[in-house]
Amino acid sequence: MSWCDCGIDCCGSLGVAGYLTIPGVSSNRNSNYNSNRNSDLNSNTNLNLNSDSSSSSTMSNDDKHKLFQAAGATKDNQLILKALDKIGFPNGTGEGYPEFVKEHFPWAIKNAGFMQTVNTPEKARAYVEAHLDD
Repeated sequence: MSWCDCGIDCCGSLGVAGYLTIPGVSSNRNSNYNSNRNSDLNSNTNLNLNSDSSSSSTMSNDDKHKLFQAAGATKDNQLILKALDKIGFPNGTGEGYPEFVKEHFPWAIKNAGFMQTVNTPEKARAYVEAHLDD
């Protein structure tokens, strides 16, 4: 049995994580908006899309993985970005993100029962919408 035959949307998770390119879905979701003016006045502007980083600290690691998995299964880029922001990784970046993604595959294997509850875009969307504001 190969790792993609396990019944878990591993490829979708890896695509959301940025490890795989998903045709028609993948895009460069990292955006930096920098402005530097130099006359006699120096100005630097950085846009941070993480509007509620404190909410991630109240979520358990298990809940973060559930939201991450369900969001990826929706295949809705806007919902994925909202979920990433909620768990503390705006646009799939941030301190700890590579470690989180690395932990996700073993988590998914251990939580196959949950994976089955979000195995369609419709079921996944319902889960994300119900838990995005927790």
